[in-house]
Amino acid sequence: MIKISIICVGKLKEKYWREAIAEYSKRMGRYADFTITEVDEEKLPDSPSQSQIENTLQKEGERILARIPKGASVAAMCIEGKQYSSEKLAALLEKSMSYDSGSIAFIIGGSWGLSDDVKKAADIRMSMSEMTFPHQLARVMLCEQIYRSCTIIAHAKYHK
Repeated sequence: MIKISIICVGKLKEKYWREAIAEYSKRMGRYADFTITEVDEEKLPDSPSQSQIENTLQKEGERILARIPKGASVAAMCIEGKQYSSEKLAALLEKSMSYDSGSIAFIIGGSWGLSDDVKKAADIRMSMSEMTFPHQLARVMLCEQIYRSCTIIAHAKYHK
């Protein structure tokens, strides 16, 4: 069974986001060892300077890097990444299953994105869209797509 983790910055505050994540986590239980790890989000003033933003990205990035499972393939979710269809994401998961660790970690940054160190540590850079989404919604969307990919691999009826 593949080990899939999402490492993300910040906590889900709204109940509806938490409920959506709980539902997809439950569904994925039959296909994968699935975990979500939240790292603390840095607090910034309303109009931060570029150096404050860079400092925030660095601190959050260090927390993220410390939580990546040893031997896992790493997919950084970032706007400059490559877009994948559901079928191609399923193929990526199947490929990760064949590695020694059988593990993949998806990384979602906070409001300001991901540090260069996190992006450099990634095996791939992935984008959901050219549009910008709140990172809470991105987490739910990623969970749904991972679940969909698992059902594609298993030839289940969810994906049409």
